[in-house]
Order: sequence, then structure tokens, then C-alpha cells
Amino acid sequence: MSLELYTDSLKIRSLMPEDWPHFLSVHQDEQQNRYVRAPQSEGVIREKFDQRLTPWHYESGAWLTLAIETIDGGEFIGFTGFYCVDASLGQVEMGYMLSRSGQGRGYATESLKAVIDWACLQFKVHKFIALCTDNNLASARVLEKCGFVLEGTLRHNFRLNQTWVDDRYYGLLASERPDSPQ
Repeated sequence: MSLELYTDSLKIRSLMPEDWPHFLSVHQDEQQNRYVRAPQSEGVIREKFDQRLTPWHYESGAWLTLAIETIDGGEFIGFTGFYCVDASLGQVEMGYMLSRSGQGRGYATESLKAVIDWACLQFKVHKFIALCTDNNLASARVLEKCGFVLEGTLRHNFRLNQTWVDDRYYGLLASERPDSPQ
């Protein structure tokens, strides 16, 4: 499936082999990953990239990974996407990771809203979920701007750099998303 979505300032498109240098850079940047994961080898990152290049379908259990770039100039911004957690429940988990240059400009919110709207039109999504570590306040703000509600905290849910961290569990019902047709 080849996909292109457009917002006022962004083009959100299917991952392509040419995105490898950006994918590697974002996944190797320790500052960007401080709330996400411990550093990974290039081989592990390459395997993840190659898996995400394979044809995707909703019920595959695999991530749909989309590249984000600006419309004017094609500046690389980052990646966004989702995977179907449970098709029978219409539940998907959202994710995003922006380059340092793409952060703080509203692009995470803009791209996430576009992907949520597209997913609602294409699939029978009932609920979107997202997790972020407790200290990742910027990511929490993005989710809240998109209409996600903090549903709880999963204590010591994740081990990051040999330390247990809490995850914030966010949910957004498709029917409650901002600007959704009721």
C-alpha cells in the first residue's frame, strides 16, 4: 500500500528505502530516545526498518510507519504511524518520533491528527491508544492536543537504561476526537 496524506504544511507518506539514513539517525540519537529505549545497534535498527518496508495490512500486527516531511521544501521531520492491537475491538496504538529539527513546531500534533482521521476513514477504529513514559511531557502534550485522555499510569511498566519507569496510558475514542463528525 502506497500512502500519501497532506495537511496544511506536511506530507505524510509511506516509508521508502531512501528513508534509511533518517530512520537510522532518529533511532540512534540518544537525546531523542531518552524516553523511548536504550541505544540499539545499527543491525537491530536496520532489521526494524526492513520489517516496516514490507507490505502492510491492518490486521498484520505490524507497524504502519509513515515518513513526515514539509510540503514546502521536503524537509524531513520524522516518522509516525500505528499498529492494530486488536481488530475485533477496533483498537490501534499510535506512535511518532520526530527529528530534533522537527520538534517544537507543532508537527507531531498536526501529523498525528491527520493519521488518526485517515485511520477512522479507512478502518473500523473504535479507540486509539498511546503510551509515553511518565517524564516525557512533550509527548504527553501532543497526545492531549489531539484529544487523548490520560486513562491511567502503568507503574514500573518499562525498563529504560536499567531503571524501571512508569508509562502514561492515553486513550482517544474515535467518536470523541476533536472535529469528528458525531
